Amino acid sequence: MTPLRIGACMKVDEIADHRDWLFDADRDLELQDFIFSDVFAGDPGGFVEAAKSALDGFRGRLGVHGPFYGLDIDNPDPDMRALITSKFIAAVDAAAALGAWQMVVHSPYDLWYRQNRLCVPGYEDKELTRIHAVLDPVVVRAEDQGVTLVIENIQDVDPETRRAMVADFGSPAMALSVDTGHAHLARRMSGAPPVDYFLRDAGDMLRHVHLQDLDGYADRHWPPGEGEIEWQAVFRALADCGSNPHLVLELRNKADILKGFAYLRDLGLVC
Repeated sequence: MTPLRIGACMKVDEIADHRDWLFDADRDLELQDFIFSDVFAGDPGGFVEAAKSALDGFRGRLGVHGPFYGLDIDNPDPDMRALITSKFIAAVDAAAALGAWQMVVHSPYDLWYRQNRLCVPGYEDKELTRIHAVLDPVVVRAEDQGVTLVIENIQDVDPETRRAMVADFGSPAMALSVDTGHAHLARRMSGAPPVDYFLRDAGDMLRHVHLQDLDGYADRHWPPGEGEIEWQAVFRALADCGSNPHLVLELRNKADILKGFAYLRDLGLVC
């Protein structure tokens, strides 16, 4: 199995601490300042310029994590849907201004959906209609700007549900993300399949992966090696993926990035 090159997630003001590791090997980088929608409330141009300065000399693949606090893409309120759409469009524009290729968006699916989707006639179709109402204008903007929205599993139990939702858009600007920790947590909490199944189900629609470890109880975002995830199985699945997804360590403590990298490198999985 050929080792895969990985990068990491961080905020703009954390780039300098990891500059040599990121820049010298042209690693994938995901900026996470975009998680907070107030980044776009004041002077987004000022933030973009500061980010460009920190990225000077960077030649790797760049992505951003889109806003998500209070911004559920399955929202029953039409006024809130319009607001959520506007937040995502602003994030796509800022991402494009930075030269980012991707923006992570959270999935709305969970165990409640899995258990109730056949309980009421039309349940699935109504939820999908609401999701389209929020994301259709965002997808159009993303297509225009050359940004791909990658839909990340959060509490998803059935990976095929999210895959079918993404496929329903029929757009090259929609793809899949897998968070290894979220997948494993769903396995422990809700009987979801193991992490490698999430990756294999995504197939060539997979464009992005958050690499993080945990204990199966909470969303720890520990470095690989500190939790329960079966990393050999994860990287066997990634080796069979033909879409060359962005691979980024998403760790709560950014000081653990090199520790997590070293653990996977010593297993012969990454470089």
